[in-house]
Amino acid sequence: MSPFRLLGIDPRPFQSLFALDDRELAGHGAMRVFADADSGYPCRVSLEDARVGEELLLLPYVHQPEATPYRASGPIFVRRGACRPTLAAGLVPAYVSTRLISLRAYDAAHMMVDAEVREGGEVSAWLDTAFQREQVAYVQLHNARRGCFSCTAVRA
Repeated sequence: MSPFRLLGIDPRPFQSLFALDDRELAGHGAMRVFADADSGYPCRVSLEDARVGEELLLLPYVHQPEATPYRASGPIFVRRGACRPTLAAGLVPAYVSTRLISLRAYDAAHMMVDAEVREGGEVSAWLDTAFQREQVAYVQLHNARRGCFSCTAVRA
C-alpha cells in the first residue's frame, strides 16, 4: 500500500464568501470567476478542474500558516459547492498528474527538508520515496508553472 494520501483543503471557510457581491469579495482580496475552459481552473477543495461555466472564487490562501521561515500564502481557486474528496492511498488524480508539480517536503517542525519538480506522472513515485524517510511529516504540492499551492500529501 502506498504511504501517502492527497488532501484537498477544507471548504467551510469559503462557503459564505459565495454569497458576497463583487465589491464585498474585493474587500477580502477575492474575485468571482467563471471557468471558460475545462482546464486551468483547479479547485483546491475537490482536487478537480472546474468545467466550463462553473463559478469559482479566486482568493488568497495561507497554505503554510506556521511561524517558520517557510510561512507562505498564494492564490487558489475554489468551486461553488465543492466537497473535499477522500482519495485512496496513493491515488494521484488528473488534477495533479497532468501538471508540472513542485513538491516541498516538511518535517514536524514545518521546516523544509527536501524539494523537487516533477512531471505529474512522476509524483506518486516521488511521494512514495519521500515518505520512506521518517523525517518527512507532509509534502505540499504546487503547480510549478504558476507557483500556486495545489494540495497536501500526508502519511496514509
